[in-house]
Amino acid sequence: MSTVIEPTHARSRPEDGRVQRILLEGFPWARYEQLSACFPDSRAPRITYIDGSLEIMSPVGPTHENWKEAICLLLIAYLEAEGIRFYSRGGFTLKETGRAGGEPDASYCIGTDKPEPDLVIEVVDTSDALSKLPLYGALGIPEVWLWRREQLEIYVLDKLDVQSDSGYRLSDRSGLLPELDVELLAAHVRMPDQYDAVRAFRQAIAP
Repeated sequence: MSTVIEPTHARSRPEDGRVQRILLEGFPWARYEQLSACFPDSRAPRITYIDGSLEIMSPVGPTHENWKEAICLLLIAYLEAEGIRFYSRGGFTLKETGRAGGEPDASYCIGTDKPEPDLVIEVVDTSDALSKLPLYGALGIPEVWLWRREQLEIYVLDKLDVQSDSGYRLSDRSGLLPELDVELLAAHVRMPDQYDAVRAFRQAIAP
């Protein structure tokens, strides 16, 4: 089993502290389950397991949480404005037994409540973070939003895309919410004041 311990190249504010990353290769699934059970708190290290690779990241900081909350608030504003029923599923651990496990930053069911979310939201702080797309693809989650380098990337599940190992293809629009202006939402995520951003977005999408 090999180990990599390194500071990551995160885009964070000074108050976040330096993000640390540990990557273990050839890690048994049973030990991942034992380890993840030891850290149930949201301020605990973030643990991801994909096909024998175990990644341990230091707890998220304020910048990460601000990005996540902004995206979620804007998404909810859009769903409410369009009268689309939704159910927030939070960031509980998702698992494909024996293969993959991890916690999304946020997740939602659209239309009806379901055992697995329709939409997962991830804020990616580092360029070298272990991708969770194989986990979400194995669970059949239709859509993943990644906020990376202050851009919103939309990944739509497409099992017919033979060029994708995860089953997802990068898209310029949401498959679940095809009328959503993705660039408009991203522009409001980047606004410095969260309250002003949500108010401005609601005005921008009002009929």
